[in-house]
Amino acid sequence: MSRPTLTRKLFFRITPTILITMAIIGGFAFNSATREINNVYDAQLINDANVLWMLLHNEFDEEPRDAPPKQIADIDFNMGNQLALNEDADDYADAHMFRAWKDNKIVLFSGSTFPAEIPLQRAGFTNVHYDSEQWRIYSLPIPETQIVIEVAEKIAMRQTLVSNILLNLIFPLLILIPLIALLIWFGINSGLSTIRMLVQQIRSRSPDDLSAIPVDTLPRDLSPLGRSINQLLEDLDDSLKAERRFADHAAHQLRTPQAALKLLLQMLAQADSEKERQAIISDLVVSNEKATYLIEQLLRAARVSHQPMQLQPVALYSTVASVVAEMGNLITAKQLDTSLDGDEKALVRADEPLLRLMVSNLIENAVKYTPSGGRIRVGVTLANNFWRLSISDSGPGIAEHHREAVFQRFYRVDTPQIEGTGLGLTIVADIIKRLSGTIALKSPASGKGLLVEVLLPKA
Repeated sequence: MSRPTLTRKLFFRITPTILITMAIIGGFAFNSATREINNVYDAQLINDANVLWMLLHNEFDEEPRDAPPKQIADIDFNMGNQLALNEDADDYADAHMFRAWKDNKIVLFSGSTFPAEIPLQRAGFTNVHYDSEQWRIYSLPIPETQIVIEVAEKIAMRQTLVSNILLNLIFPLLILIPLIALLIWFGINSGLSTIRMLVQQIRSRSPDDLSAIPVDTLPRDLSPLGRSINQLLEDLDDSLKAERRFADHAAHQLRTPQAALKLLLQMLAQADSEKERQAIISDLVVSNEKATYLIEQLLRAARVSHQPMQLQPVALYSTVASVVAEMGNLITAKQLDTSLDGDEKALVRADEPLLRLMVSNLIENAVKYTPSGGRIRVGVTLANNFWRLSISDSGPGIAEHHREAVFQRFYRVDTPQIEGTGLGLTIVADIIKRLSGTIALKSPASGKGLLVEVLLPKA
């Protein structure tokens, strides 16, 4: 079963909302129309009662006290069949009646009035059920007399008027609803055309073409999305270029130890004496160790940028002390003067395995490049909201014009007496970047050797 499109989802969310809103507005309109019509009709009843009193007050003066009730002919009877020309007017006339009371007796009444069994109603407005219909009655007591004028009309007439008004409004709306739905559909479809264009632009990109998407023509609401996609494409392009460079460099770097191993094996096969074979085997072991170390560094470099991190408080001083202790044999063999100072309670916010790998590479570099009998100083100090790890040695150092380049993969400063892979500081820089820290290479106060300063966020 195919998933619904965004256009259909928006349509089926917006259209019911509009229809419900129209229904609510219709309900308010019905209540408002009913209230206003009731007010108008009640005012008309009041006016009719006063007009009747003005027209009939002479009848009360001339009528004997004991005279029987007198019926006033209905208007449609007096006017013949004139009202038959307009059925609505005839219905209106039939829906009205009046009674005139004097001394609690009916004196005058219309043709379609209530029977005498329905008593005189209280002053003002009342509702009476008569002949299966509801009637609205207005009673007007005449001051300083015993006369009361009653005027009534059918409530159904008001309801019919309200219904007719609403029907006259609803029928055009019913005709317009399909048109409104069509306009909503085309409006949504047109509004989403920009998103479809953006999707098409993204689909057209490939690893060989990660150019930026034009954002100048995007609506203001979509501009942040377009810029974010462009940033992602730029980062992806940089990452792919870096991976390609890494693969090329790795292939180049592995070719040398591989060629050396191949040559040594050929020499081993052609060796004439046991002594010569033992020498070649010894060279094979050394060459294999170099190749293994290079492969390990390559794997570390590849893993650092993708290894999941678990940031937590890590004891920086203890980690450094542990790494220094692990390299104790190398330090002792070279008779290096090594010291560690600083705050033993220093806590940094880091991933412990990555932090340990970073410290290990830095200490290893210091031990490797410091000549026998040299000096290594390691310190952990506070610097604002960071902990500073400083490592200084008395080795050859790094010239200032090389200090930025040494963080690139496979970049090595010319040190013929020392072999390396050119990946140690690259791994360090990648780890520090992931830990939101910084690294700087400087000259020690003595002017000889190298000072490495790393700033890591406090826990």
